[in-house]
Amino acid sequence: MCHSPQNRPLIDKEITFYGAGSMAEAIVRGLISRSVVLPEHITMLNRSNTDRLVELSERYGVRISNNEPAKIEILKSSPVIVLAMKPKDAAKALKELGPLLSADQLIISVIAGLSIYTTHTLLGNEQPLARTMPNTSASIGLGSTGISFSKGISDEHRQLVLTLFEAVGNVTVIEEEKMDILTGISGSGPAYFYYMMEAMTAAGIRGGLTPEQSHDLTLQTILGAARMVQQTGESPATLRAKITSPNGSTQAALETLDQGDFFETVIAAVNRCAERSKEMGAMLKEQIS
Repeated sequence: MCHSPQNRPLIDKEITFYGAGSMAEAIVRGLISRSVVLPEHITMLNRSNTDRLVELSERYGVRISNNEPAKIEILKSSPVIVLAMKPKDAAKALKELGPLLSADQLIISVIAGLSIYTTHTLLGNEQPLARTMPNTSASIGLGSTGISFSKGISDEHRQLVLTLFEAVGNVTVIEEEKMDILTGISGSGPAYFYYMMEAMTAAGIRGGLTPEQSHDLTLQTILGAARMVQQTGESPATLRAKITSPNGSTQAALETLDQGDFFETVIAAVNRCAERSKEMGAMLKEQIS
């Protein structure tokens, strides 16, 4: 198919998503909605859930396959493969994938805890590789993605990965040993804010607001607070102090949070997420042999 310069995508390569869960869908939705990759240039594969693939094909217009010989040919020929299967399925899938690959195929992993070393070992070769940790906000172009690259990756492959994820949000290139703590902050971070929103909405309903009123007030408050930090350049601590009058209602609320050790609890949650990422990586490493 020919495309005019006006509708030519940023990335004009075939991309195969090996795994079709919520993270894969979030990235695909973001790429397509922002015209980074055309739907017909994206193929989605999974282990056996054909209904899920059909759903994604109907929703986004991507190509799909669950025919085993066809999947093998797709994986052999795709210049870019995004590993997006569940961690428990990764070891077997990568051991089977490795022998199919040629040296110039780029692998992008979005699997939590899966190190570059373990990926290369499971594949049986040192494939050009980017280890990434995006979050589901990529689906609306507001993702936050951490990226670490394997040694010797080409400038072309590096730029392709950056272009792909910069098109659906912000990118932070980091040393791989920092990937677990990044997972605790931004990879899983949206869930913490959703949980906070659930609690604030519930408080409003218990206080007599309608569910719709409480939802809308909570949503706009979260949006406004994030935008204030972004646009003013002031730290969250400074902005918090500005709206906390001595002996006022905001101070009373914050003191209640402090009684529950809110600050340290959040830090503990981030650290536990990072630890769990390491644990998952260790379990995958055990499956090398």
